Amino acid sequence: MRQKLGQHFLKNKKYLGKIVDNLLLKEKDVVIEIGSGHGELTFEIINKLKSLNINNFKIFAIEKDPILAKKLKMDIENLTTGNKIEIFEGDVLKQIPIILSSEILDRKSYKLVGNIPYYLTGFLFRFLGGLKNKPKIIVFTVQKEVAQRIVSKPPKMNILAASIKFWSAPKIIDFVPRNNFLPMPKVDSAIIKLDCAEKINPSSKESKDYYQLVKILFKQPRKTILNNILSDRKTFLLTKKERIAKKIINIGISPLLRPQNLSIENIKNLSRILYN
Repeated sequence: MRQKLGQHFLKNKKYLGKIVDNLLLKEKDVVIEIGSGHGELTFEIINKLKSLNINNFKIFAIEKDPILAKKLKMDIENLTTGNKIEIFEGDVLKQIPIILSSEILDRKSYKLVGNIPYYLTGFLFRFLGGLKNKPKIIVFTVQKEVAQRIVSKPPKMNILAASIKFWSAPKIIDFVPRNNFLPMPKVDSAIIKLDCAEKINPSSKESKDYYQLVKILFKQPRKTILNNILSDRKTFLLTKKERIAKKIINIGISPLLRPQNLSIENIKNLSRILYN
């Protein structure tokens, strides 16, 4: 058993089935799987495709552990659909750009799935947020606490939720107790689905302004939004406090609110008036 990469393998078919069901698999689907491990989820996807009589599909499975990747390649070669499944060995943040630049995926839609190692979660979401060609659907198994933070709403908004909800609509599918993994982790997990098709891709300027403001607002969450904005001396040093407060009031937001009370639309509107 190999755990040097922080891997905890989900074994319970009940939860594997829920993950696959929420991918909403269809004819001509392209699925990228992160951290394929022994292939528990990979084969669950393949079996689901067979049960739906879907023959036109493509699976790209990424596995960092060279021994697991080699073993999975051998197992896949024995399948009649083996030519529709490719195993990529290496770091996910390096392999996904390679896959996305391939002819089969250039500017086309795809779905993303995986049981995400806890240490990788933050890096991965920041990476996905920066992609121009985002997945249509993402279904991840992540740490329970992280999933709960991602779906937070006012008055419990936080920087993670504000960042991810800008480009996707997330919801928790189910919670997964720790004893469903081997080896068993120290914390429980959750299956989270992110629907990116619901979101309109913003311009590069809109994205830059939004993320810049999110960092400013949540740098000191206990401060009011007005004081947090004013603390960004580089941008607002020469702008009078009263002028900024009036701008905020004019879009129906109290300058005395704290960041956790803001909705995604509030933050979008704030970024528009402050940076234009």
